[in-house]
Amino acid sequence: MIKTLSPKADDITRDWVLFDAKGQVLGRLATKIAIVLMGKTKSNFVRHFDMGDHVVVVNAADIVVTGNKDTQKVYHHHSGYPGGMKVTSYKFVLASKPEEIIKSAVAGMIPQNRLHDRIMSHLHIYPSAEHPYGKQFKN
Repeated sequence: MIKTLSPKADDITRDWVLFDAKGQVLGRLATKIAIVLMGKTKSNFVRHFDMGDHVVVVNAADIVVTGNKDTQKVYHHHSGYPGGMKVTSYKFVLASKPEEIIKSAVAGMIPQNRLHDRIMSHLHIYPSAEHPYGKQFKN
């Protein structure tokens, strides 16, 4: 008889992964980040645990989109009140808060369940190359 081994909370090890967004296409980078955040790169992956690694993304201001998305893409936010929809263009968000572009793309690729907020808390995005997590990476 073969037993299915399910990992325990003590078996989970979290590494730190660094992604450089300079010149990267938004969607392709976001899928790589989402896979690492969910823990799908680990051999003992199960869906009901938060097994993913911490991800640090640098140079978020240098992200690239393909086609006409730089002029046509918009971000929606609704306050919940009548007439409370806010629409913001991609160029405005890139100029003001470039880390929100990557965060929004990755958040849409993470499953919308109880683990969503916990998984997203392991994502750290910075618009330039400087970040405070230099000691976490193995050199």
